[in-house]
Amino acid sequence: MSAAHDDEVLALQIGRPLRATSAVLRRCHLGLPIVAEVPPLLDTGEPFPTRYWLTCPLARLRIARIEARGGVREAQTRIETDRALCEAVAAAHARYARERDARLPRDAIHRPGGGVGGSSGGVKCLHAHYADFAAGNENPLGREVHDEIGEPRCEVPCVRFVDGELRRNPDWREPVDVDEAP
Repeated sequence: MSAAHDDEVLALQIGRPLRATSAVLRRCHLGLPIVAEVPPLLDTGEPFPTRYWLTCPLARLRIARIEARGGVREAQTRIETDRALCEAVAAAHARYARERDARLPRDAIHRPGGGVGGSSGGVKCLHAHYADFAAGNENPLGREVHDEIGEPRCEVPCVRFVDGELRRNPDWREPVDVDEAP
């Protein structure tokens, strides 16, 4: 898919209009976005703490399942009991905030806060940690999520041209991994 259509594809993937122009940082094997970088200030001037936005429907679906079974709580408990993991996650939060804040105009009145996904230090959202990792950053929680869900490899694209117009692909389904088949 052409980069000229990125904003349209991103909006279709997330199911709503974009609130700021975003840059695709990582694509799947079908050429569609997996992760986009969002500016720290939206088009309205509203601060936005989430630097990397996970747009891939397959990854979002699989991570939602981890979160639904208590994955955020489990990760938070592990951070509270594992000093090395706590330090590594704290370093990821600090890097994330530092890099996001470096993109702010010097005269910005409103500034986003927090680390990964706007978190004040704990685990707010595994999607955000995964997106940070998938964007090429060191993020131990994001790496663990990636290891659990695998590389997004859909059989058909989640977005495609239908009658000359970009649309969500009605034929898209979550691929069944051979290990998960009944």
